[in-house]
Amino acid sequence: MTTTLYPGRHRSAEERSERMGRTLRRVAKVDQIDEQLMDRIGRGYMEPDELGSRLAKAMRKRKGEPGAVTYRELSQALEIGSAGLREREAGGEAVAPVLIEYLETLEDTPDWVDWEQIARGQKAYLKFGQNAADVLLQLSLIGGYRFGGPTDLLVQTGGLTGGTTLRRLAETQHWATSLAFPGDLNPHAKAWRLTGHVRAMHAVVSDSMESRWDIEQWGLPINQTDLASTLGLFDAVVLLGVRTLGVPVSRQDSRDIMHLWRYVGWLLGVDDDFLVNRERERHVLNYHILMAQSGMTEAGPQLTQALVQAHQNRFRSGPLPKFQGWFARERLLSMLTVFLGRDSMAEFGLPVRPPWAHLYLTALNTLRYRTPVGRAFLDRWGRYVYTRQERETFGKAKADIGRPKTD
Repeated sequence: MTTTLYPGRHRSAEERSERMGRTLRRVAKVDQIDEQLMDRIGRGYMEPDELGSRLAKAMRKRKGEPGAVTYRELSQALEIGSAGLREREAGGEAVAPVLIEYLETLEDTPDWVDWEQIARGQKAYLKFGQNAADVLLQLSLIGGYRFGGPTDLLVQTGGLTGGTTLRRLAETQHWATSLAFPGDLNPHAKAWRLTGHVRAMHAVVSDSMESRWDIEQWGLPINQTDLASTLGLFDAVVLLGVRTLGVPVSRQDSRDIMHLWRYVGWLLGVDDDFLVNRERERHVLNYHILMAQSGMTEAGPQLTQALVQAHQNRFRSGPLPKFQGWFARERLLSMLTVFLGRDSMAEFGLPVRPPWAHLYLTALNTLRYRTPVGRAFLDRWGRYVYTRQERETFGKAKADIGRPKTD
């Protein structure tokens, strides 16, 4: 283990980041860089999810070894809870102590959690419908490929290249959308269990990759700063993105959605000082994380081009599959040009397209969100988008989201 305070990536491309972050800096109203925050971000690259790491070590043991935890045992534990595990233990069944600790921690809901506010945030997020799915794909995921570190980890683990590209992407979107159903984030409900799986998967990947990962350059494979960065891509970045598509987001909606994702971040093991209450706080943190990023590596274009191709290839049936695939690709390129800019498109090796997709989506969203008839169908539309994504990607197969590879 390295003793370096910061990894080499920290603040290694500030001029590039400053150019990319001009709009975000204005939105966040950042007058000058907070050096204390930059120090915290730098140290965060070297900090793991401690509880997740302990669980990961147990999950990487061979079945039958003392203290080993299997994927099936984790799944059952997330359903029956720590009380159920204690009952099994009292009945003479061997239960790994770290599994009980993991469940008790997730069940120990912080006092600041407001379930009514979370429910409002879920309803507001669900009504974003396809807009949220578009922003998550284009601005959050592909936008994140402009920086080294997590992108290189994805390439090395094979998570978003080759034949798994579309499925892994859809699993991420499926998990994010599942969080938007009221009640599903209550302890032991569906989205709560999925989030417990995702945290475990992150930890297993980090633990398995650490010995062959360049920690001095990138920090730990999965670390607190990258977890905080990812959380920001799912909350505040989505809020910014849907607004550019003509979706109105009220102050109350913003507060409720940020509260929802604060709880999700807590479940994922993000440190408390990286969890925020308000959208502007997240924009400030996101801007500083942007300034701490490195430049693009060859993994960025590799991931992006694989994803664009998979997005086009997902249409294999229907009346006009070739036309549908072509339209999906052109729509994606049009939106990426607006969201990421010409410089990033050139770095990715992607062609620039006119902003026609934003124009027609803004018109559609005007009808959806600003007319009585459109607003009446928003909740139903959001549910339809979720079920359609699940059907198109998984069919009749099970979406094993968060299933860690323990080999």
